[in-house]
Amino acid sequence: MSKLKGKVAVVTGASKGIGAAIAKALAGEGASVVVNYASSKAGAEKVVSAITASGGKAVAVGGDVSKPAEAQGIVAAAIKNYGRLDILVNNSGVYEFAPLEAVTEDSFHRMFNINVLGLLLTTQAAVKHLGEGASIINIGSAVSRITPPNSSVYTASKGAVDAITGVLARELGPKRIRVNSINPGIVETEGTHTGGFIGSEFEKAAIAQTPLGRIGQVGDIASLAVFLASNDSGWLTGDQLLAAGGLS
Repeated sequence: MSKLKGKVAVVTGASKGIGAAIAKALAGEGASVVVNYASSKAGAEKVVSAITASGGKAVAVGGDVSKPAEAQGIVAAAIKNYGRLDILVNNSGVYEFAPLEAVTEDSFHRMFNINVLGLLLTTQAAVKHLGEGASIINIGSAVSRITPPNSSVYTASKGAVDAITGVLARELGPKRIRVNSINPGIVETEGTHTGGFIGSEFEKAAIAQTPLGRIGQVGDIASLAVFLASNDSGWLTGDQLLAAGGLS
């Protein structure tokens, strides 16, 4: 029996990588999915095609989560297409690594606008439609615990995601809305390939410090999202699931 049959989910930043894998996994368990994208319409439509080819329901919806009207539009698309909303996955995010002396105002605002403000705006829009039993899943990062060098702004933004997860779990708990986060370690995605992490000394060092002896795959994160979206995790809220193969 599908764990999410009859449920409706919004996944932000779902045109590739972890977001795309989560969208497909939720749909595979019966959820109807809004596949959000900021710029890659083709990527989002590819995800939708994969879902519908497997018998699922999905629609691609553009929108910048850091802009209030667009964040509201992403959520409105779920209501327009499917009549309800049960699951929100705040996956949209950007990262940039730089030493302290290279930190700029522009890079700071770009990361905080998308990673933090975007999460808040999308959640704000979604809460108007979420009912008892709904699940909000924030995608944080293991960097908030590992605190690697040259990541002060990115780590700060993901530390904010940790804090917001805890606050909203308390704030929305009386409405029986659960709020949790998944904090992945390094995961093989288009982004980590493009950024030069895969095959680098950084990857080798990460693997050497990981008890399970490998980096993450998108499926590792997607299966956790299904768990947090379903009733299997009905007694969890305010939790941060560190998904890094034991790296801490």
